[in-house]
Amino acid sequence: MDKQLIITGILAASFLVLFGTAEILYHKMKIKAELTRKFVHVGTGALTLLFPVLLDNHWYVLFLCASFAGILLLSLRFNLLKSINAIDRESHGSISYPVAIYGCYLFFSQHRDADPGGNGAYLFFYLPVLMLAVCDPVAALFGKRWPLGPYRVSGGNKSMLGSAMFFVSAVILCTALGYAFSGTRTEGFILLSVIISFAGTIAEALSGKGLDNLTIPGVGVLVMYIMYDVAHLFHMYPMN
Repeated sequence: MDKQLIITGILAASFLVLFGTAEILYHKMKIKAELTRKFVHVGTGALTLLFPVLLDNHWYVLFLCASFAGILLLSLRFNLLKSINAIDRESHGSISYPVAIYGCYLFFSQHRDADPGGNGAYLFFYLPVLMLAVCDPVAALFGKRWPLGPYRVSGGNKSMLGSAMFFVSAVILCTALGYAFSGTRTEGFILLSVIISFAGTIAEALSGKGLDNLTIPGVGVLVMYIMYDVAHLFHMYPMN
C-alpha cells in the first residue's frame, strides 16, 4: 500500500480518537464544552502541523480537511459532538478552520515545488497557522483578564489590550519563524513581520463568530503572497 495513504489513514484515525476523547471528557467526566472545545482545538492544531512534514500531495490534505469539515457539519445538523458544539454562542470556527488549513497547505505546496531545495515555503503554512494557534489565544487571555479599552465588532467583545497583545506576539512569532527557516536577520525582514502582524491584528479585531479561524491565516498568506518578491529582496526566503 502507498506509504502516503497509510500516513493519511493514521492521521484520520488520530482525528477520530481526538473527537472521541473529547466526547468522553464531556459526557463521562462532565467537563465543560468550552474546555473540551479548546482541547480539540489544540489537538487538531498539533496534528495539522504534521501535514507539511508527512504529506507530499495536497489531495491527501484535502481529503483530511474535507472529512473533518463533513463530520462537523453532520454533527451540527444532527446535534452531535456536544463536546465541540455545546457552547452558548454562534460560531463558525470549527467549519472555517479546515478550510484555512487546506488553503495554507496549497500555498505551501506551490512554493515548495518552485523551490524544492529551500525551507522558505514552510513559512506559507506554519506562519499563518501558528499565528492563529498562538496569537489568537494570547489576545483572548489578556483581553479577558484585563479588558482595557473594550470595543464591540461583529457581535463580539474585543479589547484594545487584547489586540495589542495579538500584534506583539505575532511580531515575535513571525520574526522567530522567519529566522528559523531562513537564518537571516535584516531590517526588511523585521518590517515584513510587522506588516504581516498588523494585517493579522486587524483581521482578528474585525472578525466575529469564529471566522477569525479563516481570516487570520488567510490574511497572513495573502500578505506573504503579495510581498513574495519583496521578501526575496530582504532574504526572508532562500533564493534558488
